[in-house]
Amino acid sequence: MSKTFYAHILILLATFISGGSFLVSQKLSGVINPISINLLRFLIATVTLIPFIFLKKEYRIKLISTFKRAFIISFFYTSFLIGMFISLEHTSALNTGAIFTLVPLLTALLSIIFFKQKIPKKQYIVYFFGIIGTCIVIFKGDIKLLLSLTLNKGDIFFLISILFISMYSICAKYFYKEDDKLIVLVFMTLVGGCIWMSLALFIFNVPLQWNRISSDNFVSLGYISIAATLITAYLYQKCTVVLGPKKIMAYTYLTPASIAILMFIVTSQVLTYWVIIGILISTFATVLLLIKS
Repeated sequence: MSKTFYAHILILLATFISGGSFLVSQKLSGVINPISINLLRFLIATVTLIPFIFLKKEYRIKLISTFKRAFIISFFYTSFLIGMFISLEHTSALNTGAIFTLVPLLTALLSIIFFKQKIPKKQYIVYFFGIIGTCIVIFKGDIKLLLSLTLNKGDIFFLISILFISMYSICAKYFYKEDDKLIVLVFMTLVGGCIWMSLALFIFNVPLQWNRISSDNFVSLGYISIAATLITAYLYQKCTVVLGPKKIMAYTYLTPASIAILMFIVTSQVLTYWVIIGILISTFATVLLLIKS
């Protein structure tokens, strides 16, 4: 198995893990402030990695030299998360889902600036079809829901927020060095995430309220901390170095599809014909982008 093909398998796995986090996060929604829960997930992920980092000298000596770059990477990641939760106070999940389909195109445009990559004119058509396919899945083929989509203050805020997730992908490759230890870069990115989330907690005067988390929420908390934060951060960093940010963000089109498929598997929720059509279109667009990028 080639290194590139293996990276595609890993990023597809990361996409489904991320999709699962949307379902699991519903169980934690409303328990405590989103910024507080995100700080806790970063802390748990960081603490989990500490033994693996500090038991090896080759990892310990890389901590200081890696921190500055990882701190910048984590800024864009945490800024997106904070921006997403703030925007959701003023808009709907459907609106943010539709706007999120712009991420692959935005990442491609940023790649022109940072990596001097060119986008063939035909590829813009593929991005368009990717957006259409993903929106069909998000709106379940309901044209009335799509036509009722109007931009509000939260949508404008989320449009700014998706710039951060695109920059996160760009920085994951831009700041990576050949002599980096990948696990150290991921660890320091998580440490940076803890710092940025703590600052957000202070700036927005958000109480921790971790005592409100019951034992029933521990499995969900473990999933978003270990699987959806630690493992996906490692997979995205590893695969971005191999595939580049354009190809990584192309998988964004599959996120709604992964959620729909997981809901079908876990909750037996029926996939309508429109959703299946949307999944096929977004998958086809993703494959084309991966081939042409």
